[in-house]
Order: sequence, then C-alpha cells, then structure tokens
Amino acid sequence: MSPSWLPRFGAVCGVLLGLSIGLPGIAEAFTGETAVTSFVIGLGAAFGPPALTAFHLHQGAAAGRFGAVAYAVNTVGLGLFTGVAFALNLVVFFLDAPVAAGLMAGPTRFAVFGGMAVFVAGTVLFGVSMWRARVFPRPAAAAYVVSLVLLTALAPLPDTPFTSLVHVAVCATLVWLSARVWSGADAVRRPGVPGRDLPSPAPAGGR
Repeated sequence: MSPSWLPRFGAVCGVLLGLSIGLPGIAEAFTGETAVTSFVIGLGAAFGPPALTAFHLHQGAAAGRFGAVAYAVNTVGLGLFTGVAFALNLVVFFLDAPVAAGLMAGPTRFAVFGGMAVFVAGTVLFGVSMWRARVFPRPAAAAYVVSLVLLTALAPLPDTPFTSLVHVAVCATLVWLSARVWSGADAVRRPGVPGRDLPSPAPAGGR
C-alpha cells in the first residue's frame, strides 16, 4: 500500500504541472514565447512523474495488468519528454537561430523525436487504460490522450494561437484528473463520507 500522502502529493503536482503549461500558454497568446514562459514550462515538467504515479495509484486496482504496462511505458516516455521539454525551453530557446537549427539537424533530433514518440505511445496506452478502467471520467481520459498528443506534436514548432489553446486544454485536463485523485484520497481517509466512492477493484486476474 502506498503512503497515504502520496496521492495528495501527486494531485498537487498534477495541478502545478497543469498551471505550468496553461498559464504560459495564455501569456504566449499575447506575447509570444519569452524567457519567462520557457523557464516556467521547462521546470514545470518535473512535476509530471509524481502526477502520473498518483493517477496510476488511483485506478491501479481497476486497470489491472494492462494499466500497469501502460503506466510503465508512459513513465519512461514522460521521463524522456521531460528532458526534451527542459532542453527545448531552457537550452535551445536561448541559442542563436543558426546554432539551434544546426543542433536540431544533427543527431540530437533522433533523441528528441525518439523520446517524443515513446511519450506519445505511453500517453495513448495510459489513456486507453483510464478509458477501460472507468475510474476517471471517460471524457477526461479522452482529453488526456488528445491534448497531450497535440502538445507533443506542437512542441518543436513555432508557437501559434492554436498552441496556446492546446496548452490550456492540457492544463484543464490535468487539473480535472488531479481533483479526482484528491477526492479519492479524501475518501480513503474518511471512508464513511457520503458521495465519496472508492474505485472498485477489478476481478481476479486483472484486465
């Protein structure tokens, strides 16, 4: 059993991750990408792993073996994409345009796009596991996949108003999922509170 504080910690990290994506996205709709917004996005990615862990713990019993595999792939992909986000926002952004173009034209591009591909695969698998487990709302599971895949695809491209909309969508999705984790942790601490339902465990053998 996980420590009782871990789901709440992960939920807080999920909200912080969402805000670190959404608020810069709103600002960039008016100012374009700046050093401040890049700094926030680059460092905010560090909140991803604890948030993902909390999401998995919240639905783990219902998600079964498939959910565990999906979590593993998404965790590896998230680790790689965190490095990509950090590098793009806190390293490449501050390079002169010819230097940045030369960097991305070399072997670095294979690491960047390879990490993004693993993250997309893990995101899709974990989103499917949420859809199947039915612990999180299905619209939230769908939004998790669509918004994060779009965010990944747009990451190496110049910012546009659509990019800002995707940032806001990712923020809303992460806050939504985190709120469900927080309420689930509260139900564990106070199981007799009406209206607080715990996830139902899957039948023996998982899914």
